[in-house]
Amino acid sequence: MNITEFIENFASQFDDTEPDAFASDTKFKQLDEWSSLTALSIIAMIDDEYNVIIKGNDILNSETIEDLYKIVEKQQ
Repeated sequence: MNITEFIENFASQFDDTEPDAFASDTKFKQLDEWSSLTALSIIAMIDDEYNVIIKGNDILNSETIEDLYKIVEKQQ
């Protein structure tokens, strides 16, 4: 797993947000398309792609995509 792949997988959960809007320092909760359903999609994607179970608090405590990446990386 690397940060670039993680960002691509993260971005794939969004339908209407341009791919170039996603970077390691993107504050994902500030994206217009962010919602509780997107959060659930992210949780499912992380489980499917990385076999890591994260919790809602992990998302709440993360500000950027990189913050979330680090949580997943630690659990692998």
